[in-house]
Amino acid sequence: MSLRFVGIDPSSHDGESPTVWVDEEHREFVFQGWKPGAELEAECAALELPGHGVGIPEGEAVVRIPARMVHMIREACDALDRT
Repeated sequence: MSLRFVGIDPSSHDGESPTVWVDEEHREFVFQGWKPGAELEAECAALELPGHGVGIPEGEAVVRIPARMVHMIREACDALDRT
């Protein structure tokens, strides 16, 4: 796997580390974030959207990424556009 580190939440402290990477080989984003808490996870799981089953499938997760990291997500998008 060829992970390219993009950035870490600049406000991280005490071992918290929301992080953005790009997997250039598979052309995918990789995010590490906070667990959303039971209430938000249940809300996400209950949404009925076209082409999206109810629930969170095995092997998938809901994570929270702070908005202050949007520039890192844009950088990750740009990195995949270049590959």
